[in-house]
Amino acid sequence: MAKIVNISEAVSIALHSMVIIARQGTNEKVNVNVLADKTGSSKFHISKVMQKLVKDGYLLSNRGPSGGFYLAKKPEDISFLQLYESIEGKMELHDCPINHEVCPFKSCIFEDVTVKMTRDFYNHMKNRSLDYYIKSNKF
Repeated sequence: MAKIVNISEAVSIALHSMVIIARQGTNEKVNVNVLADKTGSSKFHISKVMQKLVKDGYLLSNRGPSGGFYLAKKPEDISFLQLYESIEGKMELHDCPINHEVCPFKSCIFEDVTVKMTRDFYNHMKNRSLDYYIKSNKF
């Protein structure tokens, strides 16, 4: 089935796992097994994503039986946009949804809908930090 918006599994793992870790507090570590259980993702894929977030300074980790991941920054200092861009690269805003330099038409056949969707998504991700998901009872 086709989707209008497609979020990669890696981004989904990053966002969901970071909320789970943030909810544990600053001193509690969350291991790969817990994250795999709660997200339904493979331990291998979670480990790979989490190590990218460690490398980019959003998480700290300890190895071993009592090891796991914990936040390297305050939840209010980590936005969903930062996490998204850590995994996927910088989100670019273009006027053309397929980034063509030359268009055979006078105006885009998609009109402004794709530009608006992209800007709305960007702003949503930029304005949502981990503390929003800690404080909210909706999630």
